[in-house]
Amino acid sequence: MPTLPFVKVDVFTSKPLQGNQLAVFTNAAGLETEEMQALAREMNLSETTFVIPRSFDEQRQNGIRVRIFTVSEELPFAGHPTLGTAWVLRLTSGASEVWLDLNVGKVPVRFSNDAHGELFGEMQQRDPEFGATHSHEEVARALGLKADDLDRDLPIQTVSTGIAFTIVPFRSLSPLQNLRANWAAISDYVKDKDSKFLYLVCRETVDPDARLHARMIFYNGEDPATGSAAGCCAAWMAAHGTAKSGERILIEQGIEMKRPSRLFVSAENQNHRVTNVRVGGNVVEVARGEVIF
Repeated sequence: MPTLPFVKVDVFTSKPLQGNQLAVFTNAAGLETEEMQALAREMNLSETTFVIPRSFDEQRQNGIRVRIFTVSEELPFAGHPTLGTAWVLRLTSGASEVWLDLNVGKVPVRFSNDAHGELFGEMQQRDPEFGATHSHEEVARALGLKADDLDRDLPIQTVSTGIAFTIVPFRSLSPLQNLRANWAAISDYVKDKDSKFLYLVCRETVDPDARLHARMIFYNGEDPATGSAAGCCAAWMAAHGTAKSGERILIEQGIEMKRPSRLFVSAENQNHRVTNVRVGGNVVEVARGEVIF
């Protein structure tokens, strides 16, 4: 019977069983969309990716074709699947740069060794698009909080580098860590807004090396590391002065769900225009296998 090989990795961590899980099917030649979606449901992870082989010349010109699926839908872009898939491909090629052709367009991932000698990958996301600002009172109500739990010194604003997220700054760590968000209430709030997701952040952190503590609640539970949202957050920080132009900072995420993640982000702000959004981190392989299909 035909088999499909896959690699399972943990992304935005150098320690197994932390970070965000990803399954990468390394040869999805001939698979239909419905089959990819069924395999993503079988993996039952937040995302599963499928590498579709191309000729050498086409791959060199257009990048490596990759499709990203959640258990319920295909995504145009997502951060940890981009980094994790590029890392798996780099293990074979040894290339210092891997270009992925995603539904949102071509995304480069560059590799180097970090200060600990471990392989570090950094993707460059699309230039950000800044959307609406939101009422602190209305967002607090949707989260079941008081408006004073949110940081009024910073705007709640939607940003997109491929997928839109509304960045919600908290005033202190305690209400963010103790949050018991109701997805139905969040969904009701965002249904007529310019993003489907709230990325919750705070300038008080657990790790003193981190600049922001983050959580991302969505319809499938909580996400331990959200690279697409972290890129939007990097743009938001550069735009509103919580990070210097080009400064690489650490975002900690996943601590509450016992899958700590480390996302390194930066963005440039020149003449009030934010560009060069970068999101990086480590990846570790945890399993290999085959699906009998």
